[in-house]
Amino acid sequence: MSSYRVIALSPDTAAAVRSTRVSPFAAHPTHVEVARGYGPCRLCLRTFQVGVDRRILFTYDPFAGVETLPLPGPVFIHEEDCEPYGENQGFPEDIRRHTLTLNAYGRGRCLVAVEYVRDGKVDPAIAGLLARPDVDYIHVRDTEAGCFDCRIER
Repeated sequence: MSSYRVIALSPDTAAAVRSTRVSPFAAHPTHVEVARGYGPCRLCLRTFQVGVDRRILFTYDPFAGVETLPLPGPVFIHEEDCEPYGENQGFPEDIRRHTLTLNAYGRGRCLVAVEYVRDGKVDPAIAGLLARPDVDYIHVRDTEAGCFDCRIER
């Protein structure tokens, strides 16, 4: 068991996007396509099978409910139901193998530290960031695409 929690997209948000085809941020329309990239799905945190899986693209604010100032961006989920990632399962294996940026935030969405992980050894980087008293949570982002994958909390 890890000393941190991995917070994926909420199942309620995914269900709403799938049923309404509307983004939870500013009611932007969604877009459905066959996967052209690996993702991951922000609900199950598994990578997409390129050319096979159908995915929904929508605008999401990873700071919603945590901070008042939004910073929306594009994310994907599987078009069909998938199993939500369990927050106490440790770091998702599917995204561990990608180049990741860990943005550590303090209160008020203040970026206080950044770590880049290129070798899959994300756990020591997370432990070091969460050991800092000025860090409240971490956003995991794909370094190549720059998009939000999940949040890490103590």
